[in-house]
Amino acid sequence: MKYLDEYRDERIARMLVSQIRETAARPWVLMEVCGGQTHTLMRYGIEDLLPAGIELVHGPGCPVCVTPLEKIDRAIALAMRPEVILVSYGDMLRVPGSRNDLLRAKAAGADVRIVYSPLEAVTIASAHPDKAVVFFGVGFETTAPANAMAIWEAHRAGITNFSMLVSHVLVPPAMRLLLGSPSNRVQGLIAPGHVCTVMGYREYEQLSADFCLPIVVGGFEPVDLLEAISMLIAQLEHGRAQVENQYVRSVTCDGNLPAQRAVERVFTPCDQKWRGIGLIPHSGLRIREEYAAFDAEKVFPFATGAAIEEAPDCISAQILQGLKKPTDCVAFAERCSPSNPLGAPMVSSEGACAAYYQYRRHAAHAGEPRP
Repeated sequence: MKYLDEYRDERIARMLVSQIRETAARPWVLMEVCGGQTHTLMRYGIEDLLPAGIELVHGPGCPVCVTPLEKIDRAIALAMRPEVILVSYGDMLRVPGSRNDLLRAKAAGADVRIVYSPLEAVTIASAHPDKAVVFFGVGFETTAPANAMAIWEAHRAGITNFSMLVSHVLVPPAMRLLLGSPSNRVQGLIAPGHVCTVMGYREYEQLSADFCLPIVVGGFEPVDLLEAISMLIAQLEHGRAQVENQYVRSVTCDGNLPAQRAVERVFTPCDQKWRGIGLIPHSGLRIREEYAAFDAEKVFPFATGAAIEEAPDCISAQILQGLKKPTDCVAFAERCSPSNPLGAPMVSSEGACAAYYQYRRHAAHAGEPRP
């Protein structure tokens, strides 16, 4: 707890706020790309501590939120098959597909099970050789190593009734798309600490150079984020644009090389559709041909249908791109809530809408001035 308490120390936080106020002479727009960071910003009211000209916007930092509708529908279709046990992390169960979600499928009799590790799904497959066990593998680069190891372990153990429905997304290609958009307003980026713990931050150096953009790898506690904001403001005010690492207790430039090798052994990059954004080249991972027997999309072929649209009242696409905030949505906290979500960002524990609902919903549309 010693090290955790240090990064929640009020005295240090106030010192960093004063430093930011002294340094910031102009307005700046900063983006974080991690749902955990978004929740910390909301929980501790960090934006309200900053000078009025410093705006924080929230990027597509929730892998659950950007999992496309088609993947949710495929997971539900698999779960409804009598021979299938569909295994997933808990936050996927209430994410709405086009007509349903996995929780309702479970209530209708589907064998849907929650686990905390993909290796638990391999254990379930070993214990139920008469069933086809499918793990819904969702996440950024952070969860890719564990999912790769689950496939590798099933292959090593000769388990033939295990497969994975993969919806992995990669952060740098998505950021390249958003930063290159004509509507982009982002002038500084807080890079996701957990992703960089695995992958390092070399890819972000090219992004910084290409877009003349200051980038700081940030942690997840209040002091982490205030320090990352302070580092970004200092770069912007002095006309610098480079990658700096605030999260030094976890992140190195090269990242976790054994974890990267595990991912490269099982997965290969592919074009990937992001919910609310669209198809982004080379922004996903698919299972390599050597492990095709563990690819649920090949074990259970799916028909390709027409593109599925989001609920017309949901502005999650604009929220995920940092163009709007949850409180800009007319349905927020009224027709859209965690118990009745219109879109994925209101469901996931990392979603921006869920963060605003938990910490800011009473101020929604209030138009209160900032300090």
